[in-house]
Amino acid sequence: MALSSTSTGSGLAPGPVRAVRRRKNPGTMLGLGTALIYLSLIVLIPLAAVVWKSTGQGPGFFWKAVTTPDAWASLQLTIGASVVVALVNLVMGTVIAWVLVRDRFPGKAVVDSLIDLPFALPTIVAGLVLLALYGSDSPLGVNLAYTRAGVLVALLFVTLPFVVRTVQPVLLELDRDMEQAAASLGAAPWTVFRRIILPNLLPAMVSGTALAFTRSIAEFGSTVLISGNLPFKTQVAAVQIFGQIENDNAVGAAAVSTVLLVVALAVLFALDLIQRWGARRG
Repeated sequence: MALSSTSTGSGLAPGPVRAVRRRKNPGTMLGLGTALIYLSLIVLIPLAAVVWKSTGQGPGFFWKAVTTPDAWASLQLTIGASVVVALVNLVMGTVIAWVLVRDRFPGKAVVDSLIDLPFALPTIVAGLVLLALYGSDSPLGVNLAYTRAGVLVALLFVTLPFVVRTVQPVLLELDRDMEQAAASLGAAPWTVFRRIILPNLLPAMVSGTALAFTRSIAEFGSTVLISGNLPFKTQVAAVQIFGQIENDNAVGAAAVSTVLLVVALAVLFALDLIQRWGARRG
């Protein structure tokens, strides 16, 4: 009897336990399936259709469509301006986040709320505001209309929140005791920032910068008015794609769109690698 009891406790019990562990939650499977279907309909299938459209007539036609003088010039301007905008956001976004978290000043809550304005404001309205402020009738006496500087200002406006909103939560959760301990041991403020604060902020800074870059290369509304859409000078890729569609050149528009898609995916993939590296080090 004792042997039978022992074999029952050690031999039969693990079987049902393993079966329970292997049993999948129907709610989880339903949620996963719903999410995959939704993402496929909204993101994956449309993107695949654009890529298929761009390569439907062969790689030779795709390369020819991308390297036409106006398409190539718009891609160079878009990617180059986006790199500049991302780097400016890396520095200024971090500074703004630092000021909002570490400093106290009148109207701080208002400034914090204004950071999200580019998210809420339609981009075409932003372009109209920028044109009124920096156009030929500028009340500031600064005319940036139909210039590359105007394109940069428009892109800086729409990408302002990304670095600020990714760095700000990290600063809020940062342990101030480590900074105070380092300072009490004689570390200079720059040393404290470089050795303690910056390593913790760097993943968020890189993440926000990458998001600002990918947002910039896709921008249309805020640039279409202030840029003037001048080919070879101020025409960004999104506006050039729109022009191709108007001229009934859907394949050429899809080819330029595919280049932007590949660049964006490459940046996001690099961002994921950096985040994984940072997580392993942490």
